[in-house]
Amino acid sequence: MIRLDIFSDPVCPWCYLGKANLDRALEAAPSHPFRVEWHPFQLNPDMPREGVLKRDYLAERFGGEKQVETIHDRLRQIAAQNGVALDPDVPKRIPNTLDAHRLIHWAGLEGRQTPVVSALFRAYWKEGRDIGNPGVLADIAGAEGMDRAVTLRLLEGDADADDIRARDEDARRKGVSAVPTFLIAQQYVVSGAQPPDVWAKVIAELAEAGK
Repeated sequence: MIRLDIFSDPVCPWCYLGKANLDRALEAAPSHPFRVEWHPFQLNPDMPREGVLKRDYLAERFGGEKQVETIHDRLRQIAAQNGVALDPDVPKRIPNTLDAHRLIHWAGLEGRQTPVVSALFRAYWKEGRDIGNPGVLADIAGAEGMDRAVTLRLLEGDADADDIRARDEDARRKGVSAVPTFLIAQQYVVSGAQPPDVWAKVIAELAEAGK
């Protein structure tokens, strides 16, 4: 197996699109060599714990509602071209994702990391749920086979928060400046929401090299 490290944030639309494209490529190549591990990268590490209204935040950041709508239209267009249904207006808030990354970390310890990551993306981008809310995160954990009560108790404390922040900072020091970023075999970097055919070529090249 070849390790595929993925740096992402559940509130990043390009990460959502990138995962959807990767999923399609892996489904088309069930004998692919990848062992996937997910790593924390917060797009907005200084986001208030309770989060903010998404449209207001984006309008202030990008210079008004018109600019936000232009960006959202572009996202919809690119997603549609990739066969992915994405409506950037479904999420109403941008949460602080530290707790979501803590959940992803704990899911990894139980061998449930990718299903939990998938559930977080789905909850935020398809269902518009607040994935900064401990109760919502605990519900997601429970639905994916983790112990809901234990997860909620951990979320209500600071368990592993410093470790997640340190891993985020370490990724930035090593050159990760945007997400999604994919690190193949701890050597080769693929950046951005690459289409499935790019991943198909990568998988084919790895298979050929492994012969």
